Amino acid sequence: MTTFAAARLVLGREIRAKLRDKAFLFSTVSFLLIIIASISIPALIESGATKVAVVDSGSGAALRQAGFEIVAVPDTAAAERLVRDGDVAAAVVPGPRVVALDETPDEVVKALSTAPEVQLLDALGYNPALAIFVPLAIAMLCYLTSLLFGLQIAQSVVEEKATRIVEILVSSVSPRALLAGKVAAMSILAFAQIALLAVVTVVGLTVTGTDAGLLDVLAPALGWFLPFFVLGFVMLATVWAGVGALAARIEDLGSTSGTAQMIVLIPFFAVLFLRDNAAALTALSYFPLSSPMAMPIRIFQEGAAGWEPFVALAILAITAVLLLGVGARIYEGSLLRTNTRTSILAAWKTRPTAG
Repeated sequence: MTTFAAARLVLGREIRAKLRDKAFLFSTVSFLLIIIASISIPALIESGATKVAVVDSGSGAALRQAGFEIVAVPDTAAAERLVRDGDVAAAVVPGPRVVALDETPDEVVKALSTAPEVQLLDALGYNPALAIFVPLAIAMLCYLTSLLFGLQIAQSVVEEKATRIVEILVSSVSPRALLAGKVAAMSILAFAQIALLAVVTVVGLTVTGTDAGLLDVLAPALGWFLPFFVLGFVMLATVWAGVGALAARIEDLGSTSGTAQMIVLIPFFAVLFLRDNAAALTALSYFPLSSPMAMPIRIFQEGAAGWEPFVALAILAITAVLLLGVGARIYEGSLLRTNTRTSILAAWKTRPTAG
């Protein structure tokens, strides 16, 4: 059996096992519910115009233009009664005077006020809130996917070692084919999960009418995020398989996976806390372990020249090839050491076992 055919068999086995895994299904459903809630709840809260009682019809035009629903009343007493009963958020009575229950209705006051025209020389092409939300979402997506799926890869490897199933598997397929199948299966599942979440997000934004050009703003960043994420995930997946093979029991995984967790954790916090520092973010966008997060953020902020993503992607690709070799060497050198935990140096020195 060729290595490719063996890897394909392992891939199919791993995918079938994961699709029956309750933890994987629960995490996918949980992410979907979080996205649906985050889109639908604000839309439900903001649905419908705010009602304002008006005595003087002259104020109604400005309020209506600002998006308020006007409730005409005959006098001030009737307006105050509607406010106290909670039927309207505020009332505008002759004076003009704004009446509210216990808080100043800033939006009503703003609609009735005359403000000077404002010209922004460096205006953002999107809602300023996105400047916080989008970098956070990109960083969290990379971090959670790499960590959760990476731990699942490592756990799958150590479970096969602890139950000695790996000895049976290696007698039929080579360790390299076993590794390739595992990494490919987890990569496909991770990409499928992200694609599902993306589709639900796009449909939700479209149905609720909250898109408002958001997808057009995000398109360049998302277009570059995909190749960066694919290379970064595959690179780290092999490392996770290697640290999983170092452990002999599930209890050992906490100590053997510490390095891999730091590799994921430190770049995440660096990007998160330095995202507003242009020089630091530029450096992070070229560093292979953080570029899948930092470069798409820079593209979204329109802070990257056209050639920069190509250079960063090339650096990431070279690093991925090197780490794939390192992870595969550690995996092959420690896979059949089932009696005790293996050190990285011992795994590196061990001659790979042929299948």
